[in-house]
Amino acid sequence: MSQPAGSVPPDARRNALILGVAQTLAWAVSYYLPAVVAPVVLADLGADPALVYGAFSVALLIAGLAAPRVGRAIEQRGGRPVLVLSALVLAAGLAMLGLLPGLWGWALGWMVLGLGMAMGLYEAAFATLGMLYGRAARRPITLVTLVAGFASTVGWPMSAALVPLLGWRGTCLAYAALLLLVVLPLYLLLPRAAAAAEAGPGGATAAADPPLPGAWVRRSFLLVAVFFTLRAVISGTLAVHLIAVLGGLGLSVAAAVAAASLLGPSQVGGRLLEFTLGRAAHPLTAARLGGALLPAGALLLVLAGPVAAVPFVILYGASNGILTISRGALPLALFGPRGYPVLMGRLALPILLAQAAAPTVTAPLVAGLPAIAVLGLAGLLALLALACLLPLRRAP
Repeated sequence: MSQPAGSVPPDARRNALILGVAQTLAWAVSYYLPAVVAPVVLADLGADPALVYGAFSVALLIAGLAAPRVGRAIEQRGGRPVLVLSALVLAAGLAMLGLLPGLWGWALGWMVLGLGMAMGLYEAAFATLGMLYGRAARRPITLVTLVAGFASTVGWPMSAALVPLLGWRGTCLAYAALLLLVVLPLYLLLPRAAAAAEAGPGGATAAADPPLPGAWVRRSFLLVAVFFTLRAVISGTLAVHLIAVLGGLGLSVAAAVAAASLLGPSQVGGRLLEFTLGRAAHPLTAARLGGALLPAGALLLVLAGPVAAVPFVILYGASNGILTISRGALPLALFGPRGYPVLMGRLALPILLAQAAAPTVTAPLVAGLPAIAVLGLAGLLALLALACLLPLRRAP
């Protein structure tokens, strides 16, 4: 029996929780690994910091370039086999970090990890849910981001505890085992897309949705891609420079770290806001709200000065939290489940390239301008991004 339109299939919560736990661990041992491990690698290898951290940027570039092919693979085979393979590839990359000597081993390991991140992080998880549940995937996507929002909260302390005990190489090998023993079996619990398509609303919706006008799709996708790419430039820059910029406002090191530490809880708070109050709103409305919070925070900071540093971080974090959900929910709401995995792969390409390049490209700007000007420019760029959402309309 088919589900009523707009309802969530009964197994969606289970599968979203499975994906949420798996995503938490996958993010913790890949994207969030360098923050704790890279400084130890620098001391151990005596390498140039630009080369050590550059390997991570190369991994993001590889992830971006591979994302469209990953989307097509999920469209053709379903998300389950791609996610299963991602756990194997991520484990192989971590094993290379742990076993191969020298800087070249570090670099090769991150190249493999880049491919694994393309296959196994949010875009792949969102595409999998889109294949399973069609337009009903918004709520499962939100639940995944709520659980996986604690990836850094889990990953950084876990790495900080393991590195003194096992060394950075032993920690990487332990994480490879974690992927094989925990994440891989979790992915094997997911249903096959073909079976879900026959039983649930995803397949029915995909079959029933008429093709959308090509010109409208191209224009709307361009606006969505520019919006998320501009926001990726901001998040990629502030992920590296936020504490330094807050310190440039006149905050002490302790105060800057304390303010920046509110970013994670604020992101989870934004996702909770979308999960509860935002559930009745169209994803486009939620994305516009998320897009508006950062310019509002930057304006408050420019007007009030350093005293508004904490409200700025809270608004910026809530904005990021809502927009993490929007990256999966907005394209699904606008373009439907037909071709959704391919669309997510194409959308991930400019986002990941921007995240890889932003810290290096914007570093001279951050170093040369007053901190208040840097954050003001971030607000202006976020406002420009928000302007891309204003012309968007629902499908004709």
